[in-house]
Amino acid sequence: MTRLPDFRLETYFSRWEFTARHHLTASDVQTMTLSELLAMADDKDRDAFENLSLGYTETFGDPALREVIAQTYKHADADDVICFAGAEEALYLAMNVLLGSGDHAVVVTPNYQAAETVPLALCEVTGVALDAERNWALDLDKVAAEIRSNTRVISVNFPNNPTGKVIDVADFTALARLCDERGIHLFSDEVYRGLERDPARTLPQAADLSEHALSLNVTSKSLGLAGLRVGWITCRDRALRSRLERAKHYTTICNSAPSEVLARVALKARDMILARNRALIAANLPAFEEFFVEFADDFEWQAPEGGCVAYPRYLGADRVEEFCTRLVEEAGVLLLPASIYHSELTATPADRFRIGIGRRSPEEGLAAFAEWMRARR
Repeated sequence: MTRLPDFRLETYFSRWEFTARHHLTASDVQTMTLSELLAMADDKDRDAFENLSLGYTETFGDPALREVIAQTYKHADADDVICFAGAEEALYLAMNVLLGSGDHAVVVTPNYQAAETVPLALCEVTGVALDAERNWALDLDKVAAEIRSNTRVISVNFPNNPTGKVIDVADFTALARLCDERGIHLFSDEVYRGLERDPARTLPQAADLSEHALSLNVTSKSLGLAGLRVGWITCRDRALRSRLERAKHYTTICNSAPSEVLARVALKARDMILARNRALIAANLPAFEEFFVEFADDFEWQAPEGGCVAYPRYLGADRVEEFCTRLVEEAGVLLLPASIYHSELTATPADRFRIGIGRRSPEEGLAAFAEWMRARR
């Protein structure tokens, strides 16, 4: 495996995430306190947390947690689930298990950087770009055209980070069928599932569509519980799941015991938490709409179809990189410029920035943003 490049997003965040006054590019929904989460626990789980033994846990994950996760799928059971320390560890290990030097992968762009840089460190990779001029459409014919005899993985992310795109159920189902027909593992990043603006457009989970697909999820994004650091992969291919466990022996070995109990509480209250988070996004959207209407000459705005991030176009004469740098330095408002989503695989728009819509009370940040914009006129 070759040396991985710097993780652009995390490098950028290490400079600004906890120093900028207004974090307007958060990729997760507003979190809650420990006491708020424990208030959702039943007596059994509350007792389990308060009397927890702080020893090692099972590499596959807490059996009770895996059972609760499995209940969110139609065709999976607890033995099809393996837990990880967040989604990043799961992605990293899955790619190392699935791909080798003689293999090939197809990755849809734009994406979370690790979705392409980890495969690129392992094998040949080609990309298929969502079409920004057609509402970030995914062309399945282009995906099929990139498949080779040694293609082992097709990697997708819907609702998409950073665009907020949700493809049609028929297209996602056809993609899973295509992978099965060609003997390819569909790796589906589903960390924003449950935050669709139209619940009728919620995609099936890949692991429900195919025995060989991998569904990636985490407590961080849709549930807003990033501090728990609990992610998982669900896959009905038991041999592959065993290989994932052996790979995990070289990284975290097991998850944090308190986090797994708390994740269990959260997943049991999943419907309540997701309803709360969708309501928060819906309540926030008018403030963002109002902002972008006022500055319609400067930005091209489109609300996301799912998730809690959007990817507006910057129409100014200066580059979006300079724009975002000046904004955070002069107004303390943090956005993510297009360079964070640069791809080595495909052309990606250079005039976009990521903005987050899932945190509570964005009005103060938007007001600072608007004041700075007006001063530039």
